[in-house]
Order: sequence, then C-alpha cells, then structure tokens
Amino acid sequence: MRDKRGILITGASSETGMALIRKIGMNYTHVIAHYNKSAEGIRSLNHELDGRIIPVQADFSSRDSIEDMICKIREKELIIDHIVHLAAPGFHLQKFAKEDIDEIRKEYISSAESIMIILKEFITDMSRRKYGKAVFMLSSNVTGYPAGYQLSYTVSKYALLGLMKSIAVEYAGKGITSNAVSPDMMDTKFVSGIPELIVRQNAESSPCKRNLYVEEVITAFEYLLSDGADRVTGINIPVTGGRF
Repeated sequence: MRDKRGILITGASSETGMALIRKIGMNYTHVIAHYNKSAEGIRSLNHELDGRIIPVQADFSSRDSIEDMICKIREKELIIDHIVHLAAPGFHLQKFAKEDIDEIRKEYISSAESIMIILKEFITDMSRRKYGKAVFMLSSNVTGYPAGYQLSYTVSKYALLGLMKSIAVEYAGKGITSNAVSPDMMDTKFVSGIPELIVRQNAESSPCKRNLYVEEVITAFEYLLSDGADRVTGINIPVTGGRF
C-alpha cells in the first residue's frame, strides 16, 4: 500500500458518501469531500477521521463552479490518487412525452459532464505517477432493461458507463483503473422523489424482499479502491440483491 494517498469523493454529503468516508477514510492522508448545499455532516464526520477531510463546495450544474472547485484543490497542492463519483441531481419520475429537454440536459451536465471536467484535470497527474483509480456510481438501470419513467436519469447513467469503459481502455497501460458499481434501489433519501408505493413495490419484488442498505453497496466501492483491485478495470459491478 502506498504511504500517501488522496481521494476525491463527489456527492460526499450523501448518505452513501458519508458511509463510504466512514468506511475507507482512514486509508487516506486526505479526503477531499465535495458537497453542493450542506457540509454539516461532513464537518461532523471530520472529527472521527482526525481532521483529514477537506470539504469543497461546487454546484455541478455550473461549469464555473466546478472549475472554481478545481482551482481550490490545486491551490492546496493536494494529490488525488482516487476519484469516486457519487454526485447526482434529485431523482424524479416523468413520462417521456412530458420530459423537458432542458431538464434532461441539466441532469446530464450535473451527472456526467461534471466528472468529465474533473477527470480531464487530474488524470494527467495520475498518468505521470502511473497510478490512479476512478469509480463511478451507476444504477441497475444500465444492467438490463431500465425502470419506466426514468429517462433523464438513465441517459446520464449510460453516459457514465460509456465514460468508464472508455477511460479503462485508454488508460489500461498507465496504471489507472476505471470501474463502476450499479446498485438496485437503495434505502436512502435519494428516492424521496419516487412515490412511496413504487418504493414499496420495488422492495416486495426483490428476492431479498427489501431495498438495499447503503452498507451493502459501499463494500463494492471499497474493493475497487483497494490494492487487490489494481488489475481490475472496465468492470461494472451490479449490486442487486439477486434481481436479474
């Protein structure tokens, strides 16, 4: 294991982000924790991790805000070896005929274009050091037929899947791995935009008769960020509780 490592986690203030930091944070000299609106949870968690969390704010729907975040990271001269992309806009259900193209574009920018900008900035540094890992949060929507009325969400996740695989191919010989995790519906606040009936039906139709817990999903991230996965790249791990 390398003596010094730095990680950037986007969407770190989410339930998944907080659980992941709590699980792996002590493996890093610094954890750059991105948030959009509130850093209260991140700052509270920082006490548990001996002050190694560095909160950074950015609105991923704004390129200027993303670039400002990058500048702040550069000013601190922080090394980033690993990047985990969890950030995603709020979830909503909508029929295709009623989708707003501007809203689809906004979700794509926040979810997919944002991490492209970030990776373009830091992947050259990783290549120079011959080491780096990128892990993307995707969805079970990209492992088979997607759920209905989720076009903007699904399009963005497929864009991230293409990005993940493209990076894996291009950087395979440069010590950089690129992978993803695709969970089924998780028991988090992210699904608050989905009617309770649908959330309940999803749980009842699962082989395990419930929606996933965050802790069951972050173990896949933990593996892909570990030294044991140094030769694993271009893989999308489905975490679906037995749903195929």
